[in-house]
Amino acid sequence: MSARRVVLIGYGAIAGDIVSALLAADEPGYALGVLLRPGSPSRARVPTDVAVLSGLDDVVAFAPDLVIEAAGHEAVRVSVPGCLERGLPVLISSIGALHDEAFFKELVATARKGGGRLLLASGALGGLDYVRAVRHAKQLDLRYESRKPPAAWSGELRALGHDPAALTEPVTLFSGTAREAAALYPQNLNVAAALALAGPGFEATGVDVVCDPAASGNTHVVRSASEFGTMSLTIVNRPSPVNPKSSWIVGQALLAAVEQHFSPVVML
Repeated sequence: MSARRVVLIGYGAIAGDIVSALLAADEPGYALGVLLRPGSPSRARVPTDVAVLSGLDDVVAFAPDLVIEAAGHEAVRVSVPGCLERGLPVLISSIGALHDEAFFKELVATARKGGGRLLLASGALGGLDYVRAVRHAKQLDLRYESRKPPAAWSGELRALGHDPAALTEPVTLFSGTAREAAALYPQNLNVAAALALAGPGFEATGVDVVCDPAASGNTHVVRSASEFGTMSLTIVNRPSPVNPKSSWIVGQALLAAVEQHFSPVVML
């Protein structure tokens, strides 16, 4: 069996972790490429046994079995449509970009026409299988709470007149819908977007964003109630050593999705 061919869009901390893990994988292994704009400072950090690609034509010539976006919302807008148009499956990390309803519909239409497939990673959250199962419930109430320490919200706290180092009580930064949350905090609330897409949609999914000096990590709380039953889920993720706004587990979740994509046994 030949090596599985994978292209990553971007080469930040998450992509670097994925590349290291895939290069160390057992047979058949992976042939890897990284899509970076010409002149990107990240090009110098890419391992020598990984192909550096400069544009969509290079990606197509590499003939990947899977493309992974790990570069943020702008990368979803710039690079993902062309990949879908050319029939490539794309695993998206920055799901929050899909809060734009018109853009999401455009991606779906492009995938259908071109034969590509849009794959959404669970990222820092669990329980999406349950949420998918109850999404059509007649009496569904779904709410998500993000609770992170001040280091994750230092800029937002200062804008509100708070000193992050002196915070002693929780501060609610936002309470509203998943669509509003993903638009306001594009780099922080991919989880809320994933929950909304698995569940009843962006408008019907409630979100609370809390900065808590007592939080021991990036805490995600999901509560669901419907005629089928109730769920209460709490996950406490360690922040990324590189970016405290992101959870360290995200890279592992993407790796798990890659394994599922190529596995003969798929858990849905």
